[in-house]
Amino acid sequence: MGFQDYRDSAYTNYSVHKLLAQRVYGIVLGYPDVNDHDKLPYDPAWEIALEKLDFINSEKTGLAGKSTINRLEYCPETILNQKESRYHRIEHDPKAIEKAFVEIFLASYKKPPREIVLDMDVTDDQVHGNQEGAFFNPYYHGVCYAPLYIFCGHHLLVAKLRSSNVDTCRRSFTRIEKNNWID
Repeated sequence: MGFQDYRDSAYTNYSVHKLLAQRVYGIVLGYPDVNDHDKLPYDPAWEIALEKLDFINSEKTGLAGKSTINRLEYCPETILNQKESRYHRIEHDPKAIEKAFVEIFLASYKKPPREIVLDMDVTDDQVHGNQEGAFFNPYYHGVCYAPLYIFCGHHLLVAKLRSSNVDTCRRSFTRIEKNNWID
């Protein structure tokens, strides 16, 4: 899946898959901040979607809170060994995640297409605060990131979070060589 989980399963209530699903559902439903997950621990729709609804013990929280979700997506670069870390024990593999996007795209075809058309879009992701790598961008009239998205039809193939102080074409050219992305 693109994640390595070093947590002790005896003390784990949420699989990486469930944490990722909860985070994605939160973003899709308009809760982009991790701290939003502490406000919605008893949302029955989310609990049903994540198969965490407990009909017997209604006081049991079915969803992960912000601290648990934070372990999924935040890891300071100062932590070199997540297996030995006390808090940040979930490690992601960017190359495996990128490969999963391509595999999903390829699996959507019965036979490989003769030609594909790539649509490369840069947009703004406005920030509020002093996030590392965020800069004022005069085109977008604010402090933001400038993520690059590469689509083929309705399929997202690549999503790269980038600082907004770089040329929008920078690192836009990617080629596929024997089913591997090469920057």
